[in-house]
Amino acid sequence: MNDPGADSGTPLVARLFAKLADGEFHSGETLAAELALSRSAVWKAAKALRELGATVHAVRNRGYRLAGTAEPLDGARILELLSDAARAHVRRVDTAWMLGSTNTVLMERPFPPVGLGEALLAEYQTAGRGRRGRAWVAPPGGAICLSFSWVFGVLPRDLSALSLVIGVCAVAALSRLGVTGVGLKWPNDLLIGDRKLGGILIELRAESAGPACVVMGIGLNVALGKPLLAKIAETGLAPVDLETVGSKVISRNAVAAGLISSFVDGLLEFERGGLKVFVERWMGADALRGRPVTVMATEEAIKGIARGIDLDGALLVETPQGLQRFITGDVSVRADS
Repeated sequence: MNDPGADSGTPLVARLFAKLADGEFHSGETLAAELALSRSAVWKAAKALRELGATVHAVRNRGYRLAGTAEPLDGARILELLSDAARAHVRRVDTAWMLGSTNTVLMERPFPPVGLGEALLAEYQTAGRGRRGRAWVAPPGGAICLSFSWVFGVLPRDLSALSLVIGVCAVAALSRLGVTGVGLKWPNDLLIGDRKLGGILIELRAESAGPACVVMGIGLNVALGKPLLAKIAETGLAPVDLETVGSKVISRNAVAAGLISSFVDGLLEFERGGLKVFVERWMGADALRGRPVTVMATEEAIKGIARGIDLDGALLVETPQGLQRFITGDVSVRADS
């Protein structure tokens, strides 16, 4: 589904979302006529859209509107916006209104050919996941929920550090779109200041004696709205979105195309040179370097000063017992005040 308003088989809530995507008021009467529905059905669709986390205003004598503009995701448009170099390596870009997890769907598909990737985006995920099984919350129109699959002909030695490479690619893509000040928190978070802008989830599926397919998922907060930002903050995780920091990037399709283009460039470079060609760039965006941190490893909390990463992508922490290194896995790190 590339145009949530064009297909009569598209869920009603998605069709209403497309009508309200401009952020302007639309009367219930007009919406009912355009959608060939009763006004009661429009009201129910607006209620369902709110239940998914979207902020929908309903004002007597004015109608309904979304709290902000929310350009619907469009696979064909994203393909058009890819760089020429990336377009040669992207077989398809699909969008969906709602599914469980973009990563899971791509993991279950047949492998794309070596050197070609596939992208999948969703307006809403019922089972969006972050690292270590955490839920990823994003309302329709408020975020980028993107997964990209890629098959390596030969597995890179540094594959375990791929989240660091994708982080560097994401920062580069956002910078080209005018979003500055994005930092990287080892191993997979994008930050602005100390607030979380996005996260990365890498999954691998390999066949015996055959190629390996890597699925790279990224969730990026675009315009969550103040109520949801406050709700997420109550969990102890301070979030931020592009709208809050005053970003002029309003086209989610442009953001998605920029990310995919940067991923393709980075994957090709990673295949040729491994992690070492990205280390300097990652260190330049390191949000923890030189700061006091606590590393949670199994049941032990280790305190020290973050000193960047090594050539294998391990986190380096200077502790009273000496310099220690931590690899990704069941390890988390937080900055201390």
